[in-house]
Amino acid sequence: MLAIPAQRANAYTGSPLDRAGKLRDDPAFIEAALADDATLFVPIWRARNLMRGVEEGRPEAVLLSRPGAEAVRMAGGPWAFLGLWEKRPVFAVDCSTADDPLPLLPPEMGAFTDLRAVAGLLPPGEASVLAHARGMMHWRVKHRFCGVCGGVCEARSAGHAMVCTACNAQHFPRTDPAVIMLVVRGDACLLGHSRRFPNSVMYSTLAGFVEPGESFEEAVRREVMEETGVEVGDVTYHSSQPWPFPSSIMIGFHAEGLSEPITLDDEELQDARWFTRDQIRDPASHGFSLPRADSIARRLIEDWMSA
Repeated sequence: MLAIPAQRANAYTGSPLDRAGKLRDDPAFIEAALADDATLFVPIWRARNLMRGVEEGRPEAVLLSRPGAEAVRMAGGPWAFLGLWEKRPVFAVDCSTADDPLPLLPPEMGAFTDLRAVAGLLPPGEASVLAHARGMMHWRVKHRFCGVCGGVCEARSAGHAMVCTACNAQHFPRTDPAVIMLVVRGDACLLGHSRRFPNSVMYSTLAGFVEPGESFEEAVRREVMEETGVEVGDVTYHSSQPWPFPSSIMIGFHAEGLSEPITLDDEELQDARWFTRDQIRDPASHGFSLPRADSIARRLIEDWMSA
């Protein structure tokens, strides 16, 4: 099976940040950056990002300067140094303890919105920074206690490590790898409808988490077999997409279908079918819809269609 290259970047990629990892462990730099009026802060409230222009269909990220962020920081939530944006320090700060954080902010700052609802409309760099901040703050909020002994953890490395105050175990942000694959056989591709999809007619690529001791290619073959009973041959890499909802990365593949009959795992999928290129070109007339335009699933389908 020939490799099908990615035709364009995926959402949440293309970060403009220099992550400047060495600066995380420079207390003097971090202290000075937190006090610098040029520093930018990305506020997170209950897994939502601050944006304006959403209702008008022109969303843009709202980053706060240090004076505007002071009230949010005083809410006492976790924070983390994300890196440098055009040499300006950027921090994520969580204000989830506030019942309503908007009164804490300067007026006309917009509203807190689910990033997934508007990511395809944001400039790629902004979407990447907001996703980065969301993922870091999710980890900080969920890892206050040690997974080894249950002791209280304290932040280190400007929010990029948690150290247990009881047993001294160190904990770091985690990203769970998940494979996502378009299985192709001849002039048709295999798509499934998950019971979890909010859209009752949407069909998408198959996906699943990588298990311990498993390569990505092995995960592709296992997941397809478990969910549909279809045997997979060659597996070729396409692209990846950060997916911090809450803490995953999607590794995308095209895969060769060696068998055609479908044996459905009805716990995972409500339906799965082979769709021809003609059907994919006009899904509405065939009674189904495709994944969102900003998803890696849609990229896998579109790049196969154009190959």
